[in-house]
Formats: sequence, structure tokens, C-alpha cells
Amino acid sequence: MDNSVIVSLKDIVVDFDGQLVLNGLNLDIHDKEFVTFLGPSGCGKTTTLRLIAGFLAPNSGNVFFDGKNITDVPPYKRPVNTVFQKYALFPHLNVFENVAFGLRLKKMDEATIRRKVLEMLEVVGLKGFERRSIGQMSGGQQQRVAIARSLVNQPRVLLLDEPLGALDLKLRKEMQLELKRLQREMDITFVYVTHDQEEALTMSDTVVVMNGGKIQQIGTPEDIYNEPKNAFVADFIGASNILDGVMLKDFLVAFSGKEFTCVDRGFAANQSVQVVVRPEDIEVVTPLEGMLTGRVENVIFKGVHFEMQVDCEGKKWLIHSTRACQPGEMIGMNIGPDEIHIMARGEV
Repeated sequence: MDNSVIVSLKDIVVDFDGQLVLNGLNLDIHDKEFVTFLGPSGCGKTTTLRLIAGFLAPNSGNVFFDGKNITDVPPYKRPVNTVFQKYALFPHLNVFENVAFGLRLKKMDEATIRRKVLEMLEVVGLKGFERRSIGQMSGGQQQRVAIARSLVNQPRVLLLDEPLGALDLKLRKEMQLELKRLQREMDITFVYVTHDQEEALTMSDTVVVMNGGKIQQIGTPEDIYNEPKNAFVADFIGASNILDGVMLKDFLVAFSGKEFTCVDRGFAANQSVQVVVRPEDIEVVTPLEGMLTGRVENVIFKGVHFEMQVDCEGKKWLIHSTRACQPGEMIGMNIGPDEIHIMARGEV
């Protein structure tokens, strides 16, 4: 991957009517990268996208593109295009003319327009659909037209604001893979906004987790999932068991009344910490074999695994296991050193 920075946001502050939406945001986006902004509603992710697009100016701070300050450059002069959740297609134009729209604005000749549009429709899997009216297209097909219309202009960066939100689950999954393929094929930077954790983990090279107008963590999907920086990230990226613990020394932590070997180090002796254990990382064994024991409170079959709520020393644990247990049953729980992740308390 090319590591040169293409978009840089420096000390961005945005407030709407005195309410801080982005609070001193700093972010670098690298060329040819698939970057996803992930976070709950109102965390500032769409605002950040609109800043890059030029639809919004920051109260303070600057936006750079290839090292040039573009904070005051209008949207149509920026080498970026946006795909919205509401596709904003022109209902009175057919598929061909929707995709050709931006090229016509650039006054390209007919032969070039025709070649580029047909090439792009083939790339998004709509070859032969050029004469169709927009009203005859399904939601997934309209989505592809919107993407083709944005990509045909060959932007350096494509911004996508929850573009799969209106699609059903099966189609969403297909389009996730399709978008990833397009990004690799076209060799351009995709900046994607979603509140769907699985979508972010499936598609991205880099995930930017946001909350309350601040970046909580930036990393690969594996980093974000396995090494969350704080309790918000741990809980937002999939279900987690978050417990109070004490780091006795390097590689040894105490929680739930027991001592556990772990792989973390660098904390002070007897430092108060938070311990994260993912539900799928707990091995269910007999009570005699378990490091911890608990009583199963309820069990839900999830297709691939059973999801169990277990009471252990008054603390509710969530466990995902292929082993079926019954409510009321006592079970043992084993957790390996690699499955224990330590976070400093209150780290943001």
C-alpha cells in the first residue's frame, strides 16, 4: 500500500449552535487506502466526511489535500466525489445519462463519454442496462449506478456516506465485497462512513472509531478488535466482558477473585486496570476443570454458536460457545493468556 498522505485534517473544530461536534480532530488518510469512520449516531463521522467533501467549513482548523490547504476550495473543485445513502439519481435520465452527467459537465466529446460510461457500467456489473430508466432498477442496482456515476469522473478519493443503509442484509453483504473489489481495482482512496461494526471490520484497511466528536482509536480491523484502546471501543466493536482487575506485575492480572497469566506488561505493580475478554474466547468446561465457575442464566441459539449469560460471583458474563448448556447449569470457564486484554482505567 502507498503510504503517502492524501487527505489531512488538522486541529478541526466544528460546532453547531454552540454544540461541539468535532473537538480538535487530527487525522491523516493515506493514498489508495480503504478507510472507515465507525461510531454511533451523532459521533461526528458524517460531519468529518462533509468537511473532506467541502460541503461544510470548519469553525477552526484546516483540510489539506496532497499537502495543499483546500479548506476554502468549493466541493466541485475538489478531486473527491460522494455517494450518499439516498442515491440522488436523476429519475428523468436513464442509466447511461445518469453516469454520463459529470462527464457532460466537463464538456467531454461524445465518443469519450460513451467509452467511459460503458466501461464503468461493466465494472459495476451493469453491462447492458444503459437504456433502463432509474425507476425500473432495484435498490442494489441504483446503488451501483450511483457508484458508477461517482467513479467515472476518476476522483482521487471516493466518499461513501452509509451507502448500503437502505439495502437488505443479503444484498449489503454482496455489496460490501463488491465495494472492496472496486476499491482495489480502481486503485483509489475510499473513505466510508458506517455505524455497522461488522461492515467496518469486513471492508477496511483502516478503521477510525469515533465517539463524542473525538477519535477513540485508529488501526487495522484486527487491532481494533483484539487490542481496543478503551472500554468504549471494546464494547462498540462486538460484545465484550469488561471487568475490574489489578495488574499484579508484568504478565499477571487478578480479576474475579483469581490470578491469571496474560501477555500484557508495562503497568505499575498493583495498578487498577480494566480487563477485556471476548465472549468467543472463553472455553466452557466442567466446573472442576474451570478457572472460574458460574451458573448459566439463559441460552440463545445463534445458528453458529450458543450465546449464554452466566452469573459468576455476581458479575454477568456473556459467552459464545458451540457447547450447549442448560439454564441453571453450573459450568467452568477457562481463559488463556492471549485471550485477556488489559486496558488502563479511563483511557480515552
